[in-house]
Amino acid sequence: MWAAHVSTPTLPGRTTRTGTTLWLTGLPSAGKTTLALAVAERLRAAGAEVEVLDGDEVRTHLSAGLGFSREDRDTHVTRIGFVAELLARHGVVVLVPVIAPYESTRQAVRAHHHSHGTGHLQVHLSTPVEVCADRDVKGLYAKAYRGEISSMTGVDDPYEIPVDPDLRLDTSTTDLDASVQALLDLLSAKGIL
Repeated sequence: MWAAHVSTPTLPGRTTRTGTTLWLTGLPSAGKTTLALAVAERLRAAGAEVEVLDGDEVRTHLSAGLGFSREDRDTHVTRIGFVAELLARHGVVVLVPVIAPYESTRQAVRAHHHSHGTGHLQVHLSTPVEVCADRDVKGLYAKAYRGEISSMTGVDDPYEIPVDPDLRLDTSTTDLDASVQALLDLLSAKGIL
């Protein structure tokens, strides 16, 4: 028979950590994943528990089968937000580089975090579309401009600029090191580091 009261053991060297979701939104090729991976590297080196939930990677697993309609994009973003909140609630710093083009869905993810008392910080990478198109290693902008693909965010599908991000960065004018430091400063200011 189980005891009515079970004490929680304290693990040596383990302290309670504050988790949060750091949501990086912006146009394709704005620098979201590059920045998330660089920040994750710095955080891990400092001993933080970190996960990166990249929109493209999650789409191949958790969101396999979804297309690029507004409904499918919203479902994809909501799924990522749900997983991010679970991880963050358990002390993980979760970096989420994902386009998330619609303001209402981004706000729903933020509200879900807040309803659980889980930290959520939104960073808008405001890199201009012309710079993103020049950087595009996948060639998606060129295909969209030639009409070979459709529903390309920033070309023939909308990207709604975040109304109230915690930080706005233009990666065409702020280099990677300065961008990483800006995100670390944001986390520090919010008591995460």
